[in-house]
Amino acid sequence: NIKSKYGLDKIGDDCAVLTKDSTNDLLMTSDMLIEDIDFRLDWTTPEFLGHKALAVSLSDIAAMGGIPVWSMLSIGVPKDLWETDFIDRFYSGWFALANLHGVQLVGGDVSRSTDKLVIDSTVGGDVAHGKAIKRSTAKAGDAIFVTGKLGGAAGGLELLENGFRYSFSKREKYNDLLLKQVKPQPQLSTGKLLRVGHIASSMIDLSDGLSSDLHHLCRQSETGAKIEADAVPIHPDLSHFYVADDCLAMAVNGGEDFELLFTVGEKNISLLDSLDVTRIGVMTANIDTIELTDDIKTIILPPNGYRHF
Repeated sequence: NIKSKYGLDKIGDDCAVLTKDSTNDLLMTSDMLIEDIDFRLDWTTPEFLGHKALAVSLSDIAAMGGIPVWSMLSIGVPKDLWETDFIDRFYSGWFALANLHGVQLVGGDVSRSTDKLVIDSTVGGDVAHGKAIKRSTAKAGDAIFVTGKLGGAAGGLELLENGFRYSFSKREKYNDLLLKQVKPQPQLSTGKLLRVGHIASSMIDLSDGLSSDLHHLCRQSETGAKIEADAVPIHPDLSHFYVADDCLAMAVNGGEDFELLFTVGEKNISLLDSLDVTRIGVMTANIDTIELTDDIKTIILPPNGYRHF
């Protein structure tokens, strides 16, 4: 692949980590969202899309335990959108999230595209020198945790594909699932706490899905993992629309929850008592093999999350 062919040793984590000075390192991440691949305009609103364009990059900063500081945003806009209020509304959603986390827009570009909207988001942040939480530092025996509930974004995506749309006028059972897909919340405060408290031994954000992202972490750390199916925290609203097996599949394989998946040494587990996190398994010495177990059987879990190609 490109990384090994060209010796790109800065690539492999959620962000590139570059030495800034004796006190801090610079975190940098870049994400691209393409219409009809990563989103559909009839599923979302310009405000939601502006929010998500920044949120996906902020989630990468969170996964390293960092603090976001600045962003550069480039957009390729087709003519039919340019002639509406879409761009103003998009930036309204973007800045609402940016202001919440103290992120300053410092540059970027706006250009015309032929027929699809293209968004390129770059975010820079700070982390204490040498303290960024990486994917490559888990050890066999470490406990595996996740923040929040899983599968909501995957469930929301399927509902969107079946014609459901977010209701601004009344409280609907499906609204929270749709929001998990169109307006995800990056876990910046938890990521920072896991770093400052020296709690997490490794971490990654759940963008591709638990099965795929755990494989990434295992591969980088040269470990395996064992997951307890009954311990996986499933988004409670999924049960209104899907049978139990489908809910578990969405929680295990569904992408874009943008929660945090992290490992903790046994001596640090008590430090998690105040956080909304769930222990789901343990890292093993069985390199790059993930076992999913319940009361009846154990299966080998392949990386069944989102694939770009």
